[in-house]
Amino acid sequence: MSPIPEFIDGLKTKLDSLSNAGLYKHERSLTGAQQVLVYAGGKNLLNFCSNNYLGLANNDQVIAAAKAALDQFGFGMASVRFIAGTQTQHIALEDKLTSFLSTQATILFPSCFDANGGLFEAIFDENDAIISDSLNHASIIDGIRLCKAQRFRYQNRDLADLEIQLQAASNAKNVVIVTDGVFSMDGYLAPLAGICDLAEKYGAMVMVDDSHATGFIGTGGAGTPTYCGVENRIDILSGTLGKALGGASGGFISSRHPEIVQMLRQKARPYLFSNSVPPSVVAGTIAALDLIRSTPELAIKVRENARHFRALMVEEGFDLLPGEHAIVPVMFSSEHIAVSMAKALFDRGIYAVAFSYPVVPMGKARIRIQLSASHTFDEIRECVNAFVDAREELSV
Repeated sequence: MSPIPEFIDGLKTKLDSLSNAGLYKHERSLTGAQQVLVYAGGKNLLNFCSNNYLGLANNDQVIAAAKAALDQFGFGMASVRFIAGTQTQHIALEDKLTSFLSTQATILFPSCFDANGGLFEAIFDENDAIISDSLNHASIIDGIRLCKAQRFRYQNRDLADLEIQLQAASNAKNVVIVTDGVFSMDGYLAPLAGICDLAEKYGAMVMVDDSHATGFIGTGGAGTPTYCGVENRIDILSGTLGKALGGASGGFISSRHPEIVQMLRQKARPYLFSNSVPPSVVAGTIAALDLIRSTPELAIKVRENARHFRALMVEEGFDLLPGEHAIVPVMFSSEHIAVSMAKALFDRGIYAVAFSYPVVPMGKARIRIQLSASHTFDEIRECVNAFVDAREELSV
């Protein structure tokens, strides 16, 4: 008898368990563009759960650039970079990112997940050591798993524990400390100055995934390294084109060491075996970078909106994780309460999503609110009012 029906029944049992525990993730389809006001599930909704930090995902100039690229460069590349998948604008975007980030060289990937997934195996081996923050993004965790280097882990943002791990890795030929610049579930920023001090003390390199910072954090939007004053001390920087930089797709590795980028072009498997970033995305991202440089008020507006939302929610007595980022986690005592709150918010015209295990630790359920430069103060007030009404309805 085939074991397949038993296997499928096992999956059904596991899915039922997720649903019963309030951990099953549902998807809603938007009928239009990614913006503040969206339509989903038969309702008009104020969107407070996207990574569209600067509101550029539906920007007219970005869209116009993408449309023009379709006429000039076509729909897709149908090739990887080293065969027939490199256009002049791919090189132009890599050069523009290098200038924007004040590094020396940049390489594009189909996504930041691919960038992180291809990085470590290509440049480190069994003689090296990777020391990773315990709350790093899944792409970093998976990328490290593909590498033969020794693996060490330090507790989230804990410099004392990081030093212990650096001492434990002292026999390695090369050591790299790896951290998110902004931890996406908490909105916390990494203590990059302290990390760089320890890296210099122990002769280690530093790698930062700055996906939730590139474009709107730090001087000119160049990210957490400039915010923390360590832009000349970060060896490897990864990031995405899919959040503040227009919200499409694609990622990159940028470095102050051109040799690292050169080696990735030779050995990084997601780069060698995946199609190039589509022409329209490349052109739209170039336009987004130009807008970020010419309209610094967008980044200022994001920070103002985050402060305003935090102040109103604290005034209403909600439990927020502290911080200054546009990611503002509203914490709840259980997964079921968080899911019920998200549904109640949806009923009130607010699009926000509950996060629960395994995306966050068990017992740390939350609704992650994300502010955009496109939100108005009135819309933020409407969101806060919806939280208050939902709390009263659920007697939380």
